[in-house]
Amino acid sequence: MDKLGLALVVLLIVTLVSGPGCALLRNETGSSNATGSPICPDWEPLYIDTELGPPLSSTRELVEMIGPTVVSVVTEKITRDMFFQPVPKRGAGSGIIVDPNGFIVTNNHVVEGATSVTVTLSDGNTFDVIKWATDPWTDLAVLQINPGRDLPYAHFLEGSLEKLEALDEVVAVGNALALPGGPTWSKGVVSNLGRSIQLSGDVVVDDVIQTDAAINPGNSGGPLVNMAGQVVGINTAIAAEAENIGFAISTDTAIPVVNNLVRKSRVPCAWLGVSVLSVTQSLQEQEGLVVDRGALIVTVASGSPADEAGLKAGDVIVKLGDWDVTSSEELVDAIQSYNAGDTVEITCWRGSQLFVTEATLIQRPSL
Repeated sequence: MDKLGLALVVLLIVTLVSGPGCALLRNETGSSNATGSPICPDWEPLYIDTELGPPLSSTRELVEMIGPTVVSVVTEKITRDMFFQPVPKRGAGSGIIVDPNGFIVTNNHVVEGATSVTVTLSDGNTFDVIKWATDPWTDLAVLQINPGRDLPYAHFLEGSLEKLEALDEVVAVGNALALPGGPTWSKGVVSNLGRSIQLSGDVVVDDVIQTDAAINPGNSGGPLVNMAGQVVGINTAIAAEAENIGFAISTDTAIPVVNNLVRKSRVPCAWLGVSVLSVTQSLQEQEGLVVDRGALIVTVASGSPADEAGLKAGDVIVKLGDWDVTSSEELVDAIQSYNAGDTVEITCWRGSQLFVTEATLIQRPSL
């Protein structure tokens, strides 16, 4: 394995435990939709809190506030046995109600590939999901049920990454291990903020909250809440090789994705088509780069805008459009400031030569 390949492997591993090092252009989202139509095009969300609320008087009060908004999600998908005969397979996860009309947020991986989905409320009533929209690039999904009445709903704290601090107390809620008897509750603290995790394949989710509150199978899609009873993240993953390390998708990511899934059934976002590493001093020395900052291209997707623009692995992007690029995160932010169809000027180093090219961004392909 060459040095660049080794660096990529090492940094992908480090990403799981010590923050962002490699971004496969996070949140350049493309969505699949199980129903093919928006859930509610003119939706006006009620669930967003812009200010940090005061702490509740007790954990019991938090349980009483949040409990009725947490649901159990059960899925069924069809697999094939060794004789290629259809076999139904059941899965389970959790969700959180965000609208009185029955809109529920969960993880994409909870409902991915499902042929049917049912939701059980805290009062034991079960409903079929009539529509759902998903975004695999952020591992988020929105489900719709028809409860026939107004439901209690949770409040999401806008900008949780700025308003949380390390060691703040949080509670993870969910249908752990798919056990009957309602959700389980696990109290812990915020261990770190702004992590990046690789969920599968090309899916790297950034701006993730790390916590030591126990997140178990079945907890996926449930809320991570602060002591004011506000949702600060959506439980999504545990670190298989370590104890007491769980991750939740921050509301910084979740709120805009949820709003787009409800209104449009998809998350529009421009795409360049590269995977990159942030240039650091050690990477500069290892790869013999002429710059100590920027976004080092690791791979270029065939037929992508980057490919059409002549970009190659080993190039270092230092500017995109009006944005100076000093890291992979800044490259992502730059791309996200544009729309599919926009043509942007890209400044790169290739070896010791500085060159400029143009790329026309497109919508991120679906997974």
